[in-house]
Amino acid sequence: MEREIYASEEHKMMQKMIRDFINNEILDQTEEWEKNGMVNREIWLRAGELGLLCIDMPEAYGGGGLDFSFSALFIEELAKKGVTGPGFSLHSDVVAPYILKYGTEAQKQKYLPAMAAGEMITSLGMTEPNCGSDLQAITTAAVDKGDHYLVNGQKTFITNGYMSDMSIVAVKIGKGTEKEGVSLLIIESDSEGFEKGKPLKKIGMKAQDTSELFFDNVKVPKENLLGEEGSGFKIMMKELARERLIVALNAIGGAEGAIENTVEYTSTRTAFKQPIAGFQNTQFKLAECATQLQLHQAFLDRCTLLLSEHQLTAESASMAKYSATEMHSKVVDECLQLFGGYGYMWDYPIARMYADNRVARIYAGSNEIMKLLIARGLFKELFQQMKANRKK
Repeated sequence: MEREIYASEEHKMMQKMIRDFINNEILDQTEEWEKNGMVNREIWLRAGELGLLCIDMPEAYGGGGLDFSFSALFIEELAKKGVTGPGFSLHSDVVAPYILKYGTEAQKQKYLPAMAAGEMITSLGMTEPNCGSDLQAITTAAVDKGDHYLVNGQKTFITNGYMSDMSIVAVKIGKGTEKEGVSLLIIESDSEGFEKGKPLKKIGMKAQDTSELFFDNVKVPKENLLGEEGSGFKIMMKELARERLIVALNAIGGAEGAIENTVEYTSTRTAFKQPIAGFQNTQFKLAECATQLQLHQAFLDRCTLLLSEHQLTAESASMAKYSATEMHSKVVDECLQLFGGYGYMWDYPIARMYADNRVARIYAGSNEIMKLLIARGLFKELFQQMKANRKK
């Protein structure tokens, strides 16, 4: 069923270009990327050449100048085909908005055009070995040395980490003093003392260069501070809504791809002298999956429009991320079952989808944290109503 949000001629043209890009230039490289634990730089340059990076960034900074729905379309199309290697979305839809919204003009001019061209790959350093969802507990420290900061610490589970040329890193400045707070620093990968661990070996997303970052007395110029000192936590909390919507969009794209693959497979695979699709159990399972997908598509389309209008709330983003990723897991599990033993073979896309989707319920804030945020939003409204009633 055609979705109104992607119904314009511009969307359809971009959708065709994206599909050609995926089918002709990405899918054949997946196996090699999985062996290497990372993609190649050529695919980043090609994405930049096609205008698929920083799609909703202003044209003045090398971006596409389009609204977020075009970024959402790219996210979903990649997910439908199970493409997880290139961390395009983290780069374009998380890091780039940080720089656009909170960076100085010099920072925007230096980084955004290179990012849009695919000449610079970026990452975001938040998570630490002993700190995940509790970002205020980070221990990576930056000491003020007058004209620069001296950074020491470690980050882990960093998407694009090994290939990245620049990372926005959350640090503590003024540690142990009254002015202690989380700040964000732009740290370029060729800085002395900045080292990267080899891509981590994971259950899924094997072509994605998720790695550790190490900082040993890294000198960071003062002009590389993003936003104001101590504003890092507030910035991260504000921007997490967009990141969580991206995870949700990836989930509905992945679920759609799983259903399409399963419909095709069950229509051609036979058992007891008839296609598997002819059995009522198969039909019912796929009907359930398709229904859940369309319900989530409708909600995510609304969230995408709200984000484009800068009106997406943290609660709505949390609902989208929590519910869509749970749905995605269930859909892929049901679809794999319909593939039978072949569903467990790595050569079949459904097997990769099964392994890849599990982490979505963990990263960008675990789904347990999402439920807490949703509940807080509910009770916040209740308390505000109670307070208003008392005044009456």
